[in-house]
Amino acid sequence: MAMLTIRGLDPVVKQRLRVRAAQRGNSMEEEARCVLSESCGGARAKNLAEIALRLFGDVSGTDLELPPPQKGREPPSLG
Repeated sequence: MAMLTIRGLDPVVKQRLRVRAAQRGNSMEEEARCVLSESCGGARAKNLAEIALRLFGDVSGTDLELPPPQKGREPPSLG
């Protein structure tokens, strides 16, 4: 694995990276790798959750109208 040192990084950018990493549950180093991979077109999702997050974004979900509950059928007679 290659190593990369970034000197002279704007403190505001560093803080934004720190916040972004925290929101995604990553270390700053992992988040920097993700950002670089995404920007260079080499990002690959590690799991289904990352794929869903990439496709649908960081949203709380959608409220769906559920149908009213229905009475279940009577169980069969076994006797």
